[in-house]
Amino acid sequence: MAHQEGYPQQQQQQQQHSFAPPTAAQPQHGSTQSDEGAFSGGTFSVTHRDTNAVLNIQLQQGGTVRSKSGGMIHMSGSVQLTGAVKFSMKKLFTGGKMSESTYAGPGRVALGPTLMGDIITLHLDGRQPWTAGKDSFLACTADVTMESKTQGFSKTLFSGEDLFVYRVGGQGLLWLTSFGAVDRLDLQAGEQHIVDNGHLVAWSCDYKIEKAGGGAMSSMKTGEGLVCRFTGPGSVYVQTRNRDEFESFIRSKSAS
Repeated sequence: MAHQEGYPQQQQQQQQHSFAPPTAAQPQHGSTQSDEGAFSGGTFSVTHRDTNAVLNIQLQQGGTVRSKSGGMIHMSGSVQLTGAVKFSMKKLFTGGKMSESTYAGPGRVALGPTLMGDIITLHLDGRQPWTAGKDSFLACTADVTMESKTQGFSKTLFSGEDLFVYRVGGQGLLWLTSFGAVDRLDLQAGEQHIVDNGHLVAWSCDYKIEKAGGGAMSSMKTGEGLVCRFTGPGSVYVQTRNRDEFESFIRSKSAS
């Protein structure tokens, strides 16, 4: 998870499926510490935190996890892999259900994000709803539900270009990836916080999209300058790097 030394109380709260915010929206910074635990059917650990994170899962006999297609680094020969192996961009842009791979134990599975970044663990209790960006999903346990949703133009996220997010439900563990390290912002009831859309990972707050600097978004002529205004109570996970800006940087260097 995106926790660090010096915040044992918040870390204990999240492990117990509680997201009670502190007295202000103080960011809880990423950590190089490993994150580990157990779930029905296996155990897990997240190592090489912040920029080169790896999710290691040890599955018991009959234990299963699901991951995004293409997320596997390696696995034991005893693990049974079913489902799609490749990522489907067509389904992404048509709003269809994303392709997933299912791993059945016994054995070990190692999963990783596409870009350099961290992995956070959300403990879902079935009561607190979460929304996650489409690029954030890495893996989940068997009873977690992931439903892709098309956002209306008034709620277009991620620089106004990507229209699909995940509505997350059920009980279990959800592993999300970031580009760069992760901070968590905890908001009290009525407290507001503004995040650049390209830095969003997941959130449990009400939100609306607006132009940077204030004022409701009134046009979709360009995705530039859009931010997301969150209103507590709830939490927001943000990544320290922006995938769209990185892609633009690579294109500019390739063209020069």
